[in-house]
Amino acid sequence: MKWIFIALYVLIFPATCVFAEEMDHSHMNMGADDHDMAMSGMYGNYAMTREASGTSWQPESSPMDSIHQGMGDWSTMIHGFANAIYDHQGGPRGDSKTFSTSMLMLMGQRPLGDGTLGLRSMVSLDPLMGKSGYPLLLQTGETADGHSPLVDRQHPHDLFMELAVTYSMPLANDSSVFVYAGLPGEPALGPPAFMHRISGIDNPEAPIAHHWLDSTHITYGVLTGGYVLHNWKLEASAFRGREPDQFRYNIDTGKLDSSSLRLSYNPAPNWATQISYGRIKSPEALEPDIDVRRTTVSISYNRPFESANWQTLAAWGRNTPNIGDATSAYLLESALTLNGRDTFFGRVERVGKNELFDPGNPLFGRTFKVDKASLGYVHDFASQSHFRFGVGGLVSKYSLPGDLAPSYGGNPASVMFFVRVKLQ
Repeated sequence: MKWIFIALYVLIFPATCVFAEEMDHSHMNMGADDHDMAMSGMYGNYAMTREASGTSWQPESSPMDSIHQGMGDWSTMIHGFANAIYDHQGGPRGDSKTFSTSMLMLMGQRPLGDGTLGLRSMVSLDPLMGKSGYPLLLQTGETADGHSPLVDRQHPHDLFMELAVTYSMPLANDSSVFVYAGLPGEPALGPPAFMHRISGIDNPEAPIAHHWLDSTHITYGVLTGGYVLHNWKLEASAFRGREPDQFRYNIDTGKLDSSSLRLSYNPAPNWATQISYGRIKSPEALEPDIDVRRTTVSISYNRPFESANWQTLAAWGRNTPNIGDATSAYLLESALTLNGRDTFFGRVERVGKNELFDPGNPLFGRTFKVDKASLGYVHDFASQSHFRFGVGGLVSKYSLPGDLAPSYGGNPASVMFFVRVKLQ
């Protein structure tokens, strides 16, 4: 099965790159008001701007920095970015590193029979930063060597982030049904992944709430079926629960041993809501006996202006393992872009962390409620080409309980400086 997805990716990637320089491009003000300019949605009768990562929804008025082109019966889209980042995390457990993060997404759809066939692919050069990723205080999850957990570091994404096929069929009363199959792909669980949310895409730092909300966005084996009725969407997924291993260039395989259910509702073009529940089988390779039940709720608001855009997302996630205590995460993030060039972004999080210490440490297994606030800015330089360059930075401050002070040095701070290029 995996070779089918690899072949599809190989077929569409070169073709997209060849015609990219000839495409008409769409800037940040493209949203619900520009419905005629946009591709239609892969899963229903609405603008493509409603769709985010996997099968998730965002507000339909969201801007979309992407390049569009028609090729016969095919409608195609390409978008992506690359960041070069200097990262300094303060305190005794902090570290510094210069690294790069990136994402390139290619999509195409065409009529097939009475429905619509879609192809989705997404790749990243994150593995080039090394298996241990980059320093990020309080972040936990996955492994770099197959033996030790990553703590106070953000793991790199895999080379292949999505290779998926979709098919949707319209029904009566402006409704539709669809199927989505990915290797890798994203199941119907949680809000859009953080690098796809307009409220979070300009922030180069992963949320520490990631593993309570959207950590399943790269899953090696996903099958989703859904039903869309006007502004409602109900979908269910079967997927492989194990998170990607430390080998970032391969494609993992395994049974579809986990499941999820998500209900999404977009009451108006500026709003998107979802509630989801998943049963995840053995997500962490180093804790194979631990299964997790995950519940998430999120609401996103996007407000376009004549020469600006503002988006905010609030989300809550709860992980309930079959062994150990349940923990929750709260996230609020927002981004305001003025004149298409100046973006101010911020994020506030509260997370219950219980993976900060190794066995044998007196604090091993204890849950600590930690807080983090980040504020950043990026300036994009005007460009008439498909490439837009920017420079920015952010500062983060942590508020930690007293028992963590000996390890983390009280309430540490961190900074990032970055330059980037985005397709537009």
